[in-house]
Amino acid sequence: QVQLVESGGGLVQPGGSLRLSCVASGDISQIIAMGWFRQARGKERELVACISREGRTNYAALVKGRFSISRDNAKNRIDLQMSHLEPEDTAVYYCNKVPTGAAVLGLCPVPSPDDQWGQGTQVTVSS
Repeated sequence: QVQLVESGGGLVQPGGSLRLSCVASGDISQIIAMGWFRQARGKERELVACISREGRTNYAALVKGRFSISRDNAKNRIDLQMSHLEPEDTAVYYCNKVPTGAAVLGLCPVPSPDDQWGQGTQVTVSS
């Protein structure tokens, strides 16, 4: 099974930018869709953005226009460029494979907590 390692998080002031990276240990080119998800303290994990292997993207309403997801199948890498960050973006950010059954329908639900997850990368937006 492909291992995923997230990086790039940190402390940033409101209005700032960060670029997160997710590198997979194996080939992701056949994975129908990959996504970035986040979990704030005391809240459930939620979708941030997802991208199909053909490059079609889908964003959560709260981040649309501020975040951009990209995928490089040759490098087995998924990036998330985040701009105009807000305190409400503070969370641990994870990347993962979108469940196949949903991905073929163009949907991007949060994978099960029982699925394999990486350690994530903490993003803190604060002045």
